[in-house]
Amino acid sequence: MMGCCLFIQQKKKRKQRKRDVDSLSLCSLDINEPSTKRVKPLSRVTSLASLIPPVKAAPLKRIGQTLQRSISFRSVCRPEIMAPRPWSRQVVPTVTKRRDSKLWSETFDVGLGHMLSSKEIKRQEAIFELSQGEQDLIEDLKLAKKAYHDPMLKLCIMTEHELNQIFGTLDSLIPLHEDLLSRLRDVRNPDGSTDHMGHILVHWLPCLETYNSYCSNQVAAKALLDHKKQDHRVHDFLQRCLESPFSRKLDLWNFLDIPRSRLVKYPLLLREILKHTPNEHPDRQHLDEAINMIQSIVARINTQTGESECRYYKERLLYLESGQRDLLIESSRILICHGELKNNRGVKLHVFLFQDVLVITRAISHNEQLWYQLYRQPIPVRDLEWEDLQDGEMRVGGSIRGAFSNNERTKNFFRVMFRCGGQTQMHCFQASDTFNKQQWLNCIRQAKEAVGSAESEPPRSPQMDRERQHNDCSDTMEDSSSEYPQMELADIPVSPVRE
Repeated sequence: MMGCCLFIQQKKKRKQRKRDVDSLSLCSLDINEPSTKRVKPLSRVTSLASLIPPVKAAPLKRIGQTLQRSISFRSVCRPEIMAPRPWSRQVVPTVTKRRDSKLWSETFDVGLGHMLSSKEIKRQEAIFELSQGEQDLIEDLKLAKKAYHDPMLKLCIMTEHELNQIFGTLDSLIPLHEDLLSRLRDVRNPDGSTDHMGHILVHWLPCLETYNSYCSNQVAAKALLDHKKQDHRVHDFLQRCLESPFSRKLDLWNFLDIPRSRLVKYPLLLREILKHTPNEHPDRQHLDEAINMIQSIVARINTQTGESECRYYKERLLYLESGQRDLLIESSRILICHGELKNNRGVKLHVFLFQDVLVITRAISHNEQLWYQLYRQPIPVRDLEWEDLQDGEMRVGGSIRGAFSNNERTKNFFRVMFRCGGQTQMHCFQASDTFNKQQWLNCIRQAKEAVGSAESEPPRSPQMDRERQHNDCSDTMEDSSSEYPQMELADIPVSPVRE
């Protein structure tokens, strides 16, 4: 009986082992069997940056208030998204080191010693913002030198000459702002409040004239920096810095552009202090004087920076023949606006509107740098005629479809004409959108008005022209939130302008 039970148990165990083996075989079959689903290899998605569509760029750069916005034509403090390169390494997410914003009332004990009115607290907040901004600026300038300039020089990523061209006179700005910060701290009371500081500004502001050489160099510096980014060593170094926490997601050019941003902010800061300063306070007279001083300084630097930018682009023009050279180009000191437009054949052109002449070019690469080759004969502004074309009116590429369709290809066109003798030179340009087309038409209209008024006035000396331009710039120099958008073309930066 026991032998029968033992036989039954052994039989059950054999059946169980067989079921386990069959189950394991089925599992192996499921794992090894090829799937009929299409799976995208993960290696093809190298980074999220490659999935982000490019931002639509505006086609027009307006010149005049060069100091008001970044020459890089990106939003202030927005990092540049570098294009993926074959040698680029995979991006590793990092924790961004953010700078904490500080308020005077949070830093010091407001109730210490005596009670302050709400207006006085606002005045102290404005003074503290000026002082704190100086400290932040000094830290950023030192960081640019320590984290970018010195390592690239030590590692021979760039030559000393190239770094000097890109960084300009940045080193000389650090002790300048350290001096102001030290003076503001010296007059600060133990409880953190400041009684008088207007006299400090009156004596210190003339030092800002040294910004002239730094700001005038920015156009050439940005062009060289963009050119050097084609070098994989430079690109990789800057990308590593951008991914590091210390950068706060700001690229090198953001750091180099911080002094310009600070310069045009001074009028706003001083006005805010003046706004909360009582009429009987001794600082009011000094603050009024300081505001007038900084407006004049910014206007002069703005004018000289604009002239420097105009010279830079004139030197980048390439002439196919000597007959294309025009005295109006050589004598131009003001570049009103420039940017990319398309003709009716879809050819991309880069058009420059100087104060007296319209120059049509094509951007080309020469010796690994961007140049502008004249596409047609320059057109004098005084003889220039223009016409706004309705959407759908323009025939695109000579096709019947383009003539009758109302798609994007037939929108935002305008025409310029030039009649000389019995010949007529005519060009049809397409802007990126309606707003930018209107910008171009406004610039052309204003240029013609300026030429017409200049011809009706008695001759003036160049010095009188500069003084007039200073006055024009000072009216709106603190308007750093201009409505005009910025755009970037290839590797060359462009500057903004006032209306």
